[in-house]
This record gives sequence, structure tokens and C-alpha cells, in this order.
Amino acid sequence: MTACVNKIILVGYLGKDPEQRFTQSGRPVTSFTLATSERWKVDDGEREQRTEWFNVVVWNRLAEVCKTYLGKGSRVYLEGRLQSRSYETENGKQRTLEVVASVVKMLD
Repeated sequence: MTACVNKIILVGYLGKDPEQRFTQSGRPVTSFTLATSERWKVDDGEREQRTEWFNVVVWNRLAEVCKTYLGKGSRVYLEGRLQSRSYETENGKQRTLEVVASVVKMLD
């Protein structure tokens, strides 16, 4: 049998304040967006930058901690797994990939 690994580690900044909701059974779930940036120089000496945005979901007690202590612009380290989920946002865009975080460390 071959082992499979689904793990992601990110360091970035929250794009907006975390939003918390509760499942029908009362489990807290908090979601936020996280931006990571990569910078480099191109051949002519100009600097380029690319920003990637991730949708992050946190459950249970960690969800409550994130809602209480994080805000837009907070810098965090997180570990988690990628999860595929399809849903339509308010503005009609399709979202299909999110990070389910199991470790969140505040870096501010």
C-alpha cells in the first residue's frame, strides 16, 4: 500500500475579518481568506509580484480562537489540508478548493 499525504503550510495575511457561523449541531466554524505573495526580479531588473488567495476554514475551539484574535491584515502561519468543495458565491463565482486548517499561529 502506498501512503498518501494531503498537507499544506502557509504564511500570509488575512484579507478580511474572519466570519463565524455554527452548524445545526452547534459546532463553530470560522472562515477567512489568506493572501500569500511571491516577489522576484525579471531580466530587466524590474520587480514582479504574484499574490495567491486561499479560502481557509477552521473548526471547533480553534475556530473560536481565530474569530476572537484575528482580523483583517493579521499575519498567520497555518497548517492544514486541501479540500475540494463546490459552491457558488454571492457574486456568482464558483469556489472549488479550500484549506481546512488544523494549526493556526499568530505571527503579529
